[in-house]
Amino acid sequence: MMPLVAVAGITLLASLLLPFAVKPWLVRMGVVDVPSARSSHVTATIRGMGVAAALATVIGYAAAVLLGVVTVDRSVSAVVLCIIAACAAVGWIEDLRGLSIGGRAGAQLGIGAAGSALLIVLTGQSFWWLPLAAVAIAAYVNIANFMDGVNGISGLHGVTAGTAYAVAGMLAEQPWLTAGGAVLAMSFLGFLPWNLGRGSVFLGDVGSYLLGASIAALAVAGFLGGVYVEYVLSPILVYAADTGYTLLRRIKAGERWYASHREHVYQRLTDVGFSHLQSAGAVTLCTIAVIILGFVAATASLPVAALCVVVAVLVLALYLASPDLIRRRRRRSKVTRLPVT
Repeated sequence: MMPLVAVAGITLLASLLLPFAVKPWLVRMGVVDVPSARSSHVTATIRGMGVAAALATVIGYAAAVLLGVVTVDRSVSAVVLCIIAACAAVGWIEDLRGLSIGGRAGAQLGIGAAGSALLIVLTGQSFWWLPLAAVAIAAYVNIANFMDGVNGISGLHGVTAGTAYAVAGMLAEQPWLTAGGAVLAMSFLGFLPWNLGRGSVFLGDVGSYLLGASIAALAVAGFLGGVYVEYVLSPILVYAADTGYTLLRRIKAGERWYASHREHVYQRLTDVGFSHLQSAGAVTLCTIAVIILGFVAATASLPVAALCVVVAVLVLALYLASPDLIRRRRRRSKVTRLPVT
């Protein structure tokens, strides 16, 4: 346990301190986030601080090996890190000079396919899983990017998902998953003070791609390694539900579903009066609830597992409907307060 605590501490310290060196460099590079159609901020802000989180992630993975936290399945851990680093590199290129939609998709799918193929070989699974695994990695990288629209949301998601996978690794006796989850959690915990402080900075695509790839690579490797599917899926369900629901709403409304927008549930919560942190907190609380329910369901009896699934679906449904429910409640409240003449 002590080596794991040391790895977590080293990663957190690196994530907290590296921005002091990275921020001036980003300023010189002119890496600035200009508000767009899908932004929830109104002023130009330094982005690209995901570089610091990426460096902290590499340091954390190296520390896990050097301190003996990952003594077996080091090759799995190495492939996971390669997937993470490659996706973060694509995000950095996007931050610097931009990439076409086709270029981004091709790079993400290529990384997902190559990484998944190696994981399949290492875990001895069937190559029939390759298309699904590759698409899952590419899809979640984009989901994390879409969901990175208010302060605090990505940092909290990294901490929440990382903690869940660290616990899952302990329960499944998979040290590489425990270490990877701890590194993910600490890398993004260290980012939060920088993102939420007065001189706030953004992750940029390098950081959101880092987050999505870290979660997706751990999830795919865990699934292929025989970890309970409930452990693997529960941390990603709220993000996936928000993105999928928003996509379907836009298609149904006849909108260009691929165009920039700010119609995600978490963004619509800010439209009805939530602050950035309140919106991020709502997403995080729902994610924690779904994770707990998933972890209980994994080893529970069939009736208890079924009950957990039903409650998890209700949590997701309540989250998706929350902006409309809040708006309707406030309208009714205004009507009841109208003076009688």
